[in-house]
Amino acid sequence: MSMDYREYILDHYRNPRNYGTLEEPSVHSEDSNPLCGDQLAMDLLVEGDRVAEVRFRGRGCAISQAAASMLSEMIEGKTVEEVTQLGKDDVLEALGVPISPARTKCAFLSLRVLHRGLAMAGLETPTESEEE
Repeated sequence: MSMDYREYILDHYRNPRNYGTLEEPSVHSEDSNPLCGDQLAMDLLVEGDRVAEVRFRGRGCAISQAAASMLSEMIEGKTVEEVTQLGKDDVLEALGVPISPARTKCAFLSLRVLHRGLAMAGLETPTESEEE
């Protein structure tokens, strides 16, 4: 793992972007990874067809929390359509490092929470890959 990416992940873990809650979110979802204890909740404010604001909160390993922070930056200001197209490859690209099979559930927890929330709000149709 390159030191630059390691530092980037640690920065997102120690100084998470968009951490907190929204008072009246359009979308709320939460989930956990029982294998390592990661927990994550995400709130979105959707205005028109755009994600106007996003907040997340949680606890867990550096990978899960950094991925949530990075994903929150990726989706704020995007259209719902653009957000629904995000997948595992986008998270891996944002992390910038190979993720071992044992850590994939950590890395993809925020993506799963995002897609489940959109599906529960009727903004996306869930797929099998998001239900992993």
